[in-house]
Amino acid sequence: MSPFERKFGKYAIRNLSFVLVMCYAVGYLLQMFDRSGLLITYLTLNPYAILHGQIWRLVTWVLIPPSSGGLFFTLLMLYFYCSIGTSLERTWGTYRYNVYLFQGMLFTIAGSFLLMGYCYLFQPEISLMGAVLTVDTPREYFTVIAMMFSTYYINMSIFLAYAATFPDAQVLLMFIIPIRVKWLGVIYAVMLLFQFLGSNVYGKFAIGASLLNFVVFFLTSRNMMHLNPKQIHRRQEFKREVRRSTGITKHKCAICGRTEVDSPQMQFRFCSKCDGNYEYCEEHLYTHTHIKRPN
Repeated sequence: MSPFERKFGKYAIRNLSFVLVMCYAVGYLLQMFDRSGLLITYLTLNPYAILHGQIWRLVTWVLIPPSSGGLFFTLLMLYFYCSIGTSLERTWGTYRYNVYLFQGMLFTIAGSFLLMGYCYLFQPEISLMGAVLTVDTPREYFTVIAMMFSTYYINMSIFLAYAATFPDAQVLLMFIIPIRVKWLGVIYAVMLLFQFLGSNVYGKFAIGASLLNFVVFFLTSRNMMHLNPKQIHRRQEFKREVRRSTGITKHKCAICGRTEVDSPQMQFRFCSKCDGNYEYCEEHLYTHTHIKRPN
């Protein structure tokens, strides 16, 4: 466990994939009721607007979901990303998965501001999807650019990380053809590479910034790439058994007997209403019967 994880691991958000999917669900509802699309433009990652006081955009851009092809495929996509994200969180741990996702979001935000700086220096007019759009103000200029920064490529980074962690897992392509995830990962990586090479400078910033977290993950996890999830789990269990064999723990629940060795992510607290130094895990802290000394 790294010093950062020891210090900040308690703040990690559990089931972060489910939280992200719920954000997408809110975004889809907003798109359904906002036919004009005006509300969505106030949620995008627009660095020009952020610097002019609309700081909520640093968070609300996460609500803008990837494009979908109807209700069925939307629900299927949400379920798929929730399931693979949950699998990654169980294998990596809550802290590391949080770092991976938030790192991708921070890279995307930084990429949008870097693109704004690039545009001010080198691009007097905006060229998007092969069409040249003449705009009158910087606000209109960056409103168009901001639509390119979304969670789409962050989702791709989640899938690529899943393919690298579970290369031998199988999925049903078109609900019929079984295929290993590693080959889908290769196909998606090639597609993203062609998208990056074939896009304009705005697309390159958006793709590169959103996928930079996967590059960092790959470079820092190469020693784990040859291990399958069962081997990773056995390695974690071995380290846990080594710590348990020492018999030395700092925390122990007075009800269930669990320690920080049994549940590394569990929080332990002393109860001020009990007579004596009784410590409880987060599940029994508010549900136990207070211990009182006889008068």
